[in-house]
Amino acid sequence: MRDRRTLTLQENRAKAARTPRFVKTTGGNRVLDQASRLVGLKGYVSNIPVEVMPAGEVIASYHALWQVEASFRMSKTDLRARPIFSHTREAIEAHLTIVFTALALSREVHNRSGLAIRNVLRQLRPLRSATVAINASQQTFPPDVPAEKQAIIDAIQGNDFRH
Repeated sequence: MRDRRTLTLQENRAKAARTPRFVKTTGGNRVLDQASRLVGLKGYVSNIPVEVMPAGEVIASYHALWQVEASFRMSKTDLRARPIFSHTREAIEAHLTIVFTALALSREVHNRSGLAIRNVLRQLRPLRSATVAINASQQTFPPDVPAEKQAIIDAIQGNDFRH
């Protein structure tokens, strides 16, 4: 329905208010007729041979494309992945390794907890332990963890590795 409406709007914008003078129109409405016959059809072009990935898998991969796009939006905002001004290949690869490792960890935290990484960080950041040193003796005091925050920690520390 949306494709038909878009095509109609394009057609209305393309129609001249008056008949064109000094301009030859060729083909008439052939292009418009062809476009209206193709409304609602979607095609995918891939350079992967059918033996490697069948058509169904290509379509399924495109259906999961929103997750990849969400990851890259997240990598630019939450992970603070900014342009770097390094000139050596080693420094650039190190930066990208750190960013993609952080991305993988944040996706795993999201998958395990069901919460956005920003929400997890906001809730768990105040939990800090304290170390007190008196007369060459050190004592560490763990934070008091409320039940709802302990549930997040337990979900993240679970042993159900999927990879």
